[in-house]
Amino acid sequence: MTVNQFGAGRAAFEDAYVTLAYFARIWLSTARLGLRLGPVSMGRAAIRYPWVMAFLKVNSFYGKLIGGRSGIQRRAGAHLVHALQNEGTRAFEELVSRPDRLILNEDLVPPEIFFAMGLSSWFAELLGFILPMFDAGKAEHYIDVAESHGLPPDICSLPRHIMGIALSGHLPKPAAVVTSNSPCDGGMASYNIIAKELDCPVFRLDIPYNFETERAADYFAGELSRLVAWLELYTPGRMDWDALREICEERNRMQEAEAALWDMLKVRPAPLAAEPVYLSHLWGFVVQPGRASSTRLIEAMTEFARKNMEAGQGALKDERFRTLLWGPFPAHLPEIWAWAEKTFGVALLLDSLSYNRLPLIDTKSPESMLKSLGRTIMAGPMARHSRGPAQNYFEDMFFAVENFGADMIWHSGHVGCKNARALMGMLREKCRERRIPLLVMDYDLSDPRAGDLAAVKAQISHFMENVMKTAPLA
Repeated sequence: MTVNQFGAGRAAFEDAYVTLAYFARIWLSTARLGLRLGPVSMGRAAIRYPWVMAFLKVNSFYGKLIGGRSGIQRRAGAHLVHALQNEGTRAFEELVSRPDRLILNEDLVPPEIFFAMGLSSWFAELLGFILPMFDAGKAEHYIDVAESHGLPPDICSLPRHIMGIALSGHLPKPAAVVTSNSPCDGGMASYNIIAKELDCPVFRLDIPYNFETERAADYFAGELSRLVAWLELYTPGRMDWDALREICEERNRMQEAEAALWDMLKVRPAPLAAEPVYLSHLWGFVVQPGRASSTRLIEAMTEFARKNMEAGQGALKDERFRTLLWGPFPAHLPEIWAWAEKTFGVALLLDSLSYNRLPLIDTKSPESMLKSLGRTIMAGPMARHSRGPAQNYFEDMFFAVENFGADMIWHSGHVGCKNARALMGMLREKCRERRIPLLVMDYDLSDPRAGDLAAVKAQISHFMENVMKTAPLA
């Protein structure tokens, strides 16, 4: 046996070990949920929230995400899925066990405030991402429910999906609902139906149109102060400013760890790519910010990248191209990035839902924390790009291309996003001016019937072969 053969055999053994070890850990996380709640409570919860059964299909998602990957990139993906399952089941346990302290919040509303008040958070739109990733058939069912109630089929499938869950009576009944006028018209309007179905107190944050001014920052800090007072009136929660400071400091630690990761992504070949970068951000910064477990997840991804850097190797065996995804990723196609890596050597560095240039939270005083959190919310993913003038959409994009040395842009042609599709012609023109290759992938965020795996693969292959002038890797 040659040295190369021995090395390849050892790498294959390590990959197999990682697969089996994390497979067992993921199932253990799932089983612990049933043990903690007990068979009776778990059975009632499964009847009340049938979508929870999708968690049993997590290992199907796991297999798609790590398939075709090896080494540290495979291990990072496995660690990510285990962390998401672990934290997701814990959040569901809180949903079941503490309904009197549950806040159902829209995706751009700050759960840090709820956590500091001793309340729990259930991010409603989370199901619009998880169900398609774990069980696309379940997602299709709820989308069809929404349309059967007369909702138009051409609005974004994310709010359509959540409205279908609400109309089916499968959303949790919270102490209160907190939403905003962001990130888009469809998302904002969906909460009229959600509030009607849940029949509970609703608070709507008002984000200014021109959100980057000092006047807007002061105004929105006042909105958050008003939210705190409202929550103290309608829920058992009471604001603990020391707790909020600790939560914001934890968020800052997480942000510093991610900044180190993003610095490493500038290196070619990239030491980490795709889901370990963007899904860890989605969980840590949108769903559970300020939690020590979220910081540990981001720190783990950063450490995986550092190990690859120190070994002088990339996340991919053969990185030939680097791209950014602008727009929402196709939740129902969890295997697409692993396929692109293996087939064309394309490393996805970041997506627009993750990428931002926000400062750390100023924790000097309650006022400074609310103002900093307000800036973070107003400049949230999608919202900062689709609110205000068109330049808001392009500045981040082209800065990120230059900052990370991307060879091209892959744009999410999500069929339900009116904001992005309205800018498509302008986007093509600006990319031509800068000589940046642009792939517009036509698909739907949550509904595979608008563009399945074969259709999206065909679009990518056509672009890579005809625009990037490259053949599939052997």
